[in-house]
Amino acid sequence: MTVVEPQINSKRKVLLYPGEDGYFVVEVPSLPGCISQGRTRDEALENIEEAITLYVEVLQNRGESVPDDQVEVVLV
Repeated sequence: MTVVEPQINSKRKVLLYPGEDGYFVVEVPSLPGCISQGRTRDEALENIEEAITLYVEVLQNRGESVPDDQVEVVLV
């Protein structure tokens, strides 16, 4: 049995923007479907940290690889 090292503390690039309902929305492009929100910017960032942790834990529990964060931010 292979032991998978936890990647819980790895940082990810996120998209943070205001939603139509007044909440802040946060998405993690390197983790498809990993999205959260919060009433404030800080709350949204705290919520996405928890979502990232849970997302990575699920992948590891399934024996799946955790995608690298290879997102490049470019202003056009």
